[in-house]
Amino acid sequence: MEIDYVEIRRQLVKYRNVQSLMQYINVKTLKAKHQELSGEKATGMDKVTKEEYESNLEENIENLVKKMKTFSYRPKAVRRVYIPKANGKQRPLGIPSYEDKLVQGVMADILTAIYEPIFLDCSYGFRPNKDCHMAIKEIDKIIMKGKVNYVVEADIKGFFDNVNHKWLVRFLEHTIKDKNFIRYIVRFLKAGIIEEQQYYESEKGTPQGGIISPILANVYLHYVLDLWFKLYVQVKSKGECHLVRYADDFVASFEYEEDAKWFYQELIERLAKFDLEIETSKTRIFPFGRNTTSNENFDFLGFTIYNAKTRNGQYRVGYKTSDKKSKVKKQNIKEFIKQNRNVKPKALIKALNRKLVGYYNYYGISFNLSWLREIYDYVMKELKKWLSRRSQRGNITWDKIHAIIKYSPLVKPKITYSLW
Repeated sequence: MEIDYVEIRRQLVKYRNVQSLMQYINVKTLKAKHQELSGEKATGMDKVTKEEYESNLEENIENLVKKMKTFSYRPKAVRRVYIPKANGKQRPLGIPSYEDKLVQGVMADILTAIYEPIFLDCSYGFRPNKDCHMAIKEIDKIIMKGKVNYVVEADIKGFFDNVNHKWLVRFLEHTIKDKNFIRYIVRFLKAGIIEEQQYYESEKGTPQGGIISPILANVYLHYVLDLWFKLYVQVKSKGECHLVRYADDFVASFEYEEDAKWFYQELIERLAKFDLEIETSKTRIFPFGRNTTSNENFDFLGFTIYNAKTRNGQYRVGYKTSDKKSKVKKQNIKEFIKQNRNVKPKALIKALNRKLVGYYNYYGISFNLSWLREIYDYVMKELKKWLSRRSQRGNITWDKIHAIIKYSPLVKPKITYSLW
């Protein structure tokens, strides 16, 4: 049996809740999820790869389903690894075992079917048919067409590490009446963490890296932030106000300064109720918009957003790649060329083009062409430097570099996403 999205929607409309969800975690849906999962992802504590699991797929899936039906299936502890952040710190990730990824993947699909009709339009992260660019475009529309004079830039401190399990279960129980389904969600939350061969209990939080974590995070913040903003903040505010959220990053805008200040204080109390707190060093209120003379700007989803003007002197919201992200991307290019400096130029340029296309696709939004040109020029400069270092003739001239580029062209900068 596949996931019956029509039946889930019917239950939501008729009863405002759903039941009998465990039936959708079956041989057919688990096999389908196995086909979807990448075989190149990091392995969990059991070190089992997709290829190894597939060698005995039928039996493995059937045994998994049997264990789930008898509730003898227990997720393994996640393997904790760290990846570098743009600010020099490290972000912890929890890597589940392969079989746990399968179950999480199907459960995440079920949760998405349930909550997509419920989630509000202000939420953009980890949702089908929504992305970062749409969140940025919504901010642009709000500032350009709405009554925006003040912005509250906020950051939730260690959100994924501090999700309260009891509150999360209570939120899920509003809509999900299948106790066994929730029982397995709790088992994933309580599975624990292995770091450097040491086991740690997971009494709170939902590890980043788990397939089910993004949708659970969205459920948590739907109740903690989104609904609260719609039913309380927008009702109580004297003027216009808006919220745009992508995962745990969000921006709130206000017509009046007193509403912005009131929201800031209310936000602290609201988050505290659910065991969360704001990162005060990254949270502030400042004037912004067409009616201000402010030079303030703010970062959101890798972009710096600022007050700007068109060539005709008309007000416009400006966008550029944030300095933090720009520094990281340039460092990545530098290291990549350095590590591959002995690769033939044609192959090296082909690999660099894949990186450039990725940058253009994400950062190629309206108003940001200058940064795209900047990153293109940086690649050219680094190519010249490292090809010169490996050349027996010493420094390579720009004419020689341009001749190489003519033979194996670098992808030229271009705007790939229009906000207007």
